[in-house]
Amino acid sequence: MRILGIDPGYGITGFGLIEAERGQSRLLHCGAITTPAGMDFSARLEIIYEDMRQLLETTKPDAVAIEELFFGQNVTTGIGVAQSRGVILLAIRQAGLEVTAYKPMQVKQSVVGYGNATKHQVQDMTKRLLKLQKLPKPDDAADAIAIALCHARSSTSLLAQAQNGGKL
Repeated sequence: MRILGIDPGYGITGFGLIEAERGQSRLLHCGAITTPAGMDFSARLEIIYEDMRQLLETTKPDAVAIEELFFGQNVTTGIGVAQSRGVILLAIRQAGLEVTAYKPMQVKQSVVGYGNATKHQVQDMTKRLLKLQKLPKPDDAADAIAIALCHARSSTSLLAQAQNGGKL
């Protein structure tokens, strides 16, 4: 199964494509969609949407996983990320794909085994699980890979199999 993980943002949207088979995963491609800081916000959203459409078309994932929004101290930034996430979800839907959202704590629990793991712990474990020589850059791409790994582990669990009538 080819899984595209997405870490949404409006300055940087990270993505990571993995292939997961029988409990083993390997990294196929990762990177980021970026937009210039001084650009009109609606133009930034258009870039994110168009680049996401192209990414989905070229990578042809079987599944897409995205991080759920977490509003911390800066609500203004959160609103911009929410708008970016909206155009990403639209591109995914128009591509005819289903998307699964994961809370940051779920990703940490799945990848590290501890829901309050640090960003560094998640990235280090991602590197180990995929047997990578170095951490993927930018950090947003590494986060997206962790989201894809979370989906790989969640979608192949016994509970997921039971909910899908024994099929993956």
